[in-house]
Amino acid sequence: MTSLPSTAPWADAFFYHLYPLGVCDAPWTNPGGDAVPRLRKLIDWIDPAARIGCNALLLGPIWESGTHGYDTVDYSTLDRRLGTNLDLKDVLSAWKARGFRIVLDGVFNHCGRGFAPFADLQARGRESPFADWFSGVDFSRQSPLGDRFSYEGWNGHLSLVKFNLANAGVRAFLFDTVGRWIDDYGIDGLRLDAADVIDHDFLRELSAFCKRKRPDFWLMGEVIHGNYNDWAPGAGLDSVTNYELFKGLWSSLNDSNFFEVAWTLNRQFGPEGLYRDQNYAIFGDNHDVDRLASTLNDQAHLYCHAILTATVPGIPTVYYGSEAGLEGRKTPTGDGPLRPALSPTDLDALPHQPLRKLWTQVSAIRRNEPALRTGTYLQAFVTHRQLGFWRMPRHEGHPVLVLANSDPAASTLTLKLPQECSFPIWVDLLNPGERFEAQGQSLTVSVWPKWGRILVPA
Repeated sequence: MTSLPSTAPWADAFFYHLYPLGVCDAPWTNPGGDAVPRLRKLIDWIDPAARIGCNALLLGPIWESGTHGYDTVDYSTLDRRLGTNLDLKDVLSAWKARGFRIVLDGVFNHCGRGFAPFADLQARGRESPFADWFSGVDFSRQSPLGDRFSYEGWNGHLSLVKFNLANAGVRAFLFDTVGRWIDDYGIDGLRLDAADVIDHDFLRELSAFCKRKRPDFWLMGEVIHGNYNDWAPGAGLDSVTNYELFKGLWSSLNDSNFFEVAWTLNRQFGPEGLYRDQNYAIFGDNHDVDRLASTLNDQAHLYCHAILTATVPGIPTVYYGSEAGLEGRKTPTGDGPLRPALSPTDLDALPHQPLRKLWTQVSAIRRNEPALRTGTYLQAFVTHRQLGFWRMPRHEGHPVLVLANSDPAASTLTLKLPQECSFPIWVDLLNPGERFEAQGQSLTVSVWPKWGRILVPA
């Protein structure tokens, strides 16, 4: 058996993802003035998150910004639309008291135009000590926004001023910022926004800084395309957002084509998989993409999707409201529908209450089965509407067989048991009380419509 991955201490993580400015119903534009303690509403979300088995909190941007939180203007002060730093300490302490690890959004690729060093550059021009803090500053021409210099914005958005992360002063400022977040708030990790366009040298230095302060500190990069190993572990990160698997899961369900996601899983985690020993973050939706309930052509497939998300290799994440089928699509004017105001009581009115029960069930199964957290992946079979795979233990536990059926009709599947899985009786953890008897090296299993099974030896 192979060794556990280096990120094994986080292999048991099951994230609940909140976007504070949205869920707390903050105004879109920062109005200035007194702080309003909206962030305290997040304490009410501890029970719903814990009830479905989550044990880690992924918190979207919280620091003072102009609009959506990713245009940070003050990296040491809670956004006044959410409250004060004392509110933040109290909220995070409440989550940690319930056993949750805390991961904050770290926006280090860019800042907002109201960030004090950029304002100094606007006022003083070439004389500003911050003239080299920002990428692409050119005093030979004006910016389209009327500044007496041009500069680079993230993805062309000039409201998001790109840092020059090669500048020693910028690095010192950002590392000091992270150090204070760790010391003052006891955070356990960071989601690094736009990590796929951040200098790898900066990421390595940031990782080394964080690990010196906390050897178990966790860094996850937002990476969409490319070879994820270039970032984790290549750039010193512990994990990345697995957008390739994200797409494969919903697309396979929509197209009745499990061959797509089977190919992805084999490419990533199979015996010769690129990411065989990594724990990358897997999700059905987030603050940047349409809600899964709006993406799937058949919302009954939310249940297959949840079963797969909890059992494929990776660290699962549930985005607030999606555990009960909340819908939401991007519009031409913004992402507001993806980030709505919501209260825990609103969950009770959402259409997929059995889905909440399923999340509770599959998270408990994952928690109790070491092979689902750290085991290797081996495909058992695949058809257009059925997928089966093994999660093989590395050191402890027993093999787990996961079956998914996206078909509107029940399916009976017969598969050959690998030699190391030659057990006579298999029991279903997902559908308690159901048992299947192997005939030699052959196992025949029926799977209900648009559902699955999670089988272990009796």
